[in-house]
Amino acid sequence: MSDFQNKTSIQEDNGAAGYLFVFFTGEHEDGEQIYFAVSRDGLHWEELNGGKPVLRSGIGQKGVRDPFPVRDPKTGKCYLIATDLRIGAENDWDKAQYAGSRDLMVWESEDLVNWKRPRSCTVGVPEAGCVWAPECIYDEEKEAFFVFWASMVRLPGESRAKQRIYGAYTRDFVQFGESFIYLDTPEDVIDMNIVYKGGFYYRFVKNEVTKKVWMDRMTGLQEKKAERLDVPLLEELGGVEGPECYPLPDGTWCLILDQFGTGKGYLPLLCSNLEKADFQVAQAGSYDLGTLKKRHGGVLAIRQDEMDRLRERFGASR
Repeated sequence: MSDFQNKTSIQEDNGAAGYLFVFFTGEHEDGEQIYFAVSRDGLHWEELNGGKPVLRSGIGQKGVRDPFPVRDPKTGKCYLIATDLRIGAENDWDKAQYAGSRDLMVWESEDLVNWKRPRSCTVGVPEAGCVWAPECIYDEEKEAFFVFWASMVRLPGESRAKQRIYGAYTRDFVQFGESFIYLDTPEDVIDMNIVYKGGFYYRFVKNEVTKKVWMDRMTGLQEKKAERLDVPLLEELGGVEGPECYPLPDGTWCLILDQFGTGKGYLPLLCSNLEKADFQVAQAGSYDLGTLKKRHGGVLAIRQDEMDRLRERFGASR
């Protein structure tokens, strides 16, 4: 049985020794593959494997973006899911959205250093033009993972296709239940992250029209209505995507946002209490994102033995 018994990929107060960050680096050669970095405090990161990809996709579009790691609370096995997309090969965002892959890519590992060959899983509905930024959270009531992603779909009676958040359940990342619309707003939405704290599921979502991230909360994963939270800082920040929220060792919550609009990489925001949503930009000098410009990725809490194995196998560098 795993020590990481919780509803999200990050565990609080569980003796975690640090964090693993999985990410891609951009549209350049080898940029759309999987990179690893580790951190003791969740703010200062060291790249592994000499800053080179740790995992590669040779199937599907032979490139992956938006990787997200998660741990099975029952078995301790870790999965890594990602977008099947190599935009650098064609540089055609219209084709990627409207006629792209309907698959998500899956790796799995028992120890975070030995990974099975990737497999592709078709989860997008037949009308979908893409399956972007897949993430997941463990639903304890259903004892299954709720996987969600963005798809460009034109529904009957609509004049145009729109990005919506779809979802499906799985227990093994091999067999998936029927896909369904999870979040549909008047404007296109992509890049959703969900964390659980104190009886609430907090969601961070990118508005694809304003290029800003908003935050809401609900008491159940499948509730139809959510409470939108007032977060002044998020209303000010434009040109951001790929939100990832996780608790730091001292209980502070860190929300990292990919500043794709300016090409500056991730920006950490800190919050003392998710219920207050009092996010502020981390002070300069209080964090170090490493040498590589990290693009849309995900963070996983890891134990000391896992940290040791990762460092031993891949090495760490500043």
